[in-house]
Amino acid sequence: MAASRSRTLALVASSCAPRSPTREVVVNDMILITRLTGALLIVIGVAGYVVTGAESVTALLPAILGLPVLGLGLWGGQESRRRTAIHAALVLALLGFLGTLVNVIELPAVLTGDEVERPTAVVVSSITSLICLLYVALGVRSFITARKQG
Repeated sequence: MAASRSRTLALVASSCAPRSPTREVVVNDMILITRLTGALLIVIGVAGYVVTGAESVTALLPAILGLPVLGLGLWGGQESRRRTAIHAALVLALLGFLGTLVNVIELPAVLTGDEVERPTAVVVSSITSLICLLYVALGVRSFITARKQG
């Protein structure tokens, strides 16, 4: 009976032990993260457009960036397309990050209450920049994890 109990405890302990994610889990997670990133960028863009009173179409730029990212996340649902879809979405996110840096530079002025020409654009660009940067960082991390797993 004691041997049976120790085997049961060993089995429970091994099932609760943290496991390194398999390559398939990492890729599937990135597909989900890609879809969520695209959807979030679309929401940010539409919200920015509404907040500005629909005055400027440029407020929709995060949504315009989010549409192909979301599309690539959906297109990458097939296993044979996943790597290509994630790589392409990461390139778009990197371009989005770099493209928003011009407005992000003005964020400290907005936060301190200084006069800025388009404060909403600065805030929306900063949020877009952060989302893109996080997505790229997660993508790089997933590539490193996948490479280590072979």
